[in-house]
Amino acid sequence: SSSVMNISEHLSCPLGFGHYNAVDICILETVVIVLLTFLIIAGNLTVIFVFHCAPLLHHYTTSYFIQTMAYADLFVGVSCLVPTLSLLHYSTGVHESLTCQVFGYIISVLKSVSMACLACISVDRYLAITKPLSYNQLVTPCRLRICIILIWIYSCLIFLPSFFGWGKPGYHGDIFEWCATSWLTNAYFTGFIVCLLYAPAAFVICFTYFHIFKICRQHTKEINDRRARFPSHEVDAAGEAGHSPDRRYAMVLFRITSVFYVLWLPYIIYFLLESSRILENPALSFLTTWLAISNSFCNCVIYSLSNSVFRLGLRRLSETICSSC
Repeated sequence: SSSVMNISEHLSCPLGFGHYNAVDICILETVVIVLLTFLIIAGNLTVIFVFHCAPLLHHYTTSYFIQTMAYADLFVGVSCLVPTLSLLHYSTGVHESLTCQVFGYIISVLKSVSMACLACISVDRYLAITKPLSYNQLVTPCRLRICIILIWIYSCLIFLPSFFGWGKPGYHGDIFEWCATSWLTNAYFTGFIVCLLYAPAAFVICFTYFHIFKICRQHTKEINDRRARFPSHEVDAAGEAGHSPDRRYAMVLFRITSVFYVLWLPYIIYFLLESSRILENPALSFLTTWLAISNSFCNCVIYSLSNSVFRLGLRRLSETICSSC
């Protein structure tokens, strides 16, 4: 009970109107954070191991970006150990502000990497479908590695001004008291992040997937016309072999992207409203933050349910672990 009382004193419990209610809310917040931390770490470790155990997954150039997202999401889970441990060992003084700033910066950078990777994946699929003959010359392993390095550098630089007092990098649902009371958002810095990160990534994704599915519909229409004119098995086989795999894989990646923005949209909206001083609600802050962070686990679920090659690799990994046990 003493540890629970300690938690209630130091955590910002948004829904607590009375002392016991505050304790209950703090316990609920603790359960949510600990559960998400465990799921994110376990899920992304599984994805990383499956990619190493399933050579067929490396045939897709997007596997570079998928693995980068998996590592970024894994680091998100590891970073979430900071608030998890702070629930039991609360630190005060200057270390609290430093820990808060570093934690908020790292979380923002990691999610920026995921967002940029999703945009790059959409561009990669767009090139694969629109320029199939020159795709292998345009997209090479060396260029992919350079692109991933640039993503990490850009993500680290764009949130760096927050260390010099220019706003908050976007982390809400504050666990530390200093983050909630002393580190405030700034409308100009928020606009800076939106213009240089959120808006360009969303525009690129919308543009590329719109044209990808438009082209896929045109291919489907052409195949149906050929079937009507020349009802032969060769036409069916050629059409299905040429376009169905690309379309199915594009759908898997589109689901991942859609879930990402569905979970992050409430967070981004609240981020904008709080920065403009229109809305400040600790309960919404906590819910939108950890809803967005839960995306780091959802990527694993979507990919495992949607990709047959990944499921095969996961089954082989499970068989290997079971046989060794």
